[in-house]
Order: sequence, then structure tokens, then C-alpha cells
Amino acid sequence: MAILKLVETEQELVGLKQLQTNNLRRIIGEEEAMKEGFVTSEYDLSLLQKMHHIHPSIIVKERDEVVGYTIVTNKAVLGDHVEIDHLFNTLDATQYNGIFLKESNYILIGQVCVAKSHRGQGWVPQMYEYYKKLHAKDYSFLVTDISQANKRSVRMHQKIGFETIGVIEQVGTGWDIVLWDWNKL
Repeated sequence: MAILKLVETEQELVGLKQLQTNNLRRIIGEEEAMKEGFVTSEYDLSLLQKMHHIHPSIIVKERDEVVGYTIVTNKAVLGDHVEIDHLFNTLDATQYNGIFLKESNYILIGQVCVAKSHRGQGWVPQMYEYYKKLHAKDYSFLVTDISQANKRSVRMHQKIGFETIGVIEQVGTGWDIVLWDWNKL
């Protein structure tokens, strides 16, 4: 039986990293990526450790195997990853309800992934709800970007309540900037 929990050990971070690698778009190929979804960014273990010390990742674990994860981070990682830096800079210049995000307190989803064997079981909404319970008192918004080519992820985020607040071009494709307003009931 799979369980939802915060990362607690180095072994769990290594398992998260392995699941990330297994689902990279460049590894799984275009046909699989379009059908099942994919992750684009790759984070080395030292960056995952730093993110974990700021806000532990949420994982779905089946016995000893990490079968899902959600990584969140804040601006404490600026300067450690080019794509995250670009996203934070873009987000800070993006407006939501007439206010630039740089003037608000938001947290960033660095990536979400569920193993093929555990998809369709509701893990992504559960991970996001868990983060909301943990961080809604400190942050107003949960924000991320999603490749427009990743239709599965786009649909999932819309279903959860994320709204598209902008579009950026990166890694050769369009990306929707999506925000989940934790102040809305």
C-alpha cells in the first residue's frame, strides 16, 4: 500500500531523483511523453538536498520505492539552477489580480511526478492538498509552469484549481504559468 509523506532520508531523495530521471522527456521519448506526461528539468542531488532543507519534498512511497513526488522551493535556491532562476524572474514580473507576484509571498512547485504504475490514483491532488495544509499560512499562492505539450499535467492542474496567469517561452516551447490562489475558498 502506498503512503504519502515528507522526505525524511537521503535514500528517499535518491529514490526521488531516480523517479525524476526515469521520467525525463529526453529519456522516455516523444510518443511516451505525449501519452503519459513527462518532466523536463533535471536537478542534481545537492540541489534536491538544499530544496529539502528549505521545504521537504512530498513523496508517495510503496514499500521502499518512491513512486511519486512534489518538489517545492522558494527564492533561497536562486543562483543554483538556470531554469529555476529564469522562472522566478519571470514570475516576479507577472501580475495576478493587478499585483506583481514579486510583491506577494508565493511558493514554487519545482516539479511533480508520479510513476506510471501509480497514475490515475489521485496522488497529485493529494500531494498538493498536503502542501496547502503545510504552507498556506506562510504563502498566498502556489505557482509553477507547465509545458503546453504536457496535456496530462495541464488538465490535472486545471482540475485542482490552478489558473493560467501567463505564458513563457523556454526550452523551445510554450509554458503556461499557473497559480493556485490559497486565499480563495
